[in-house]
Amino acid sequence: MSVTFFSISLDCADAGKQADFWSQVLNRPVDDGGSQDFAAIGLQGTGGEAWMFHRVPEAKQTKNRVHVDFLAADLREEVQRVLILGATHIRDVDEGGYQWSTLADPEGNEFDIVAAPQ
Repeated sequence: MSVTFFSISLDCADAGKQADFWSQVLNRPVDDGGSQDFAAIGLQGTGGEAWMFHRVPEAKQTKNRVHVDFLAADLREEVQRVLILGATHIRDVDEGGYQWSTLADPEGNEFDIVAAPQ
């Protein structure tokens, strides 16, 4: 038996707002029917991995134990783009031959943008 990847799920206070932010980051549309309680990107067969946003009553408390990493041809340009969309800059790292920036989405979920190897 084996498992197959289905989606990335994020708990949040407002699923619709989170989906709108990530829609702009990913340059993919929010699926029809999104609400404050639940919204998704890619569940309706638009291609790529699916992202789901679930409203929960509790706020984020600590650093994520799991996070998403993105690869960017131009690290600085992409970081600036997502900051304009509403992300928060946490730190820049240059380690082991890799450079990346750690950011947080509007509800504090961390993610990294990694400079593509040249």
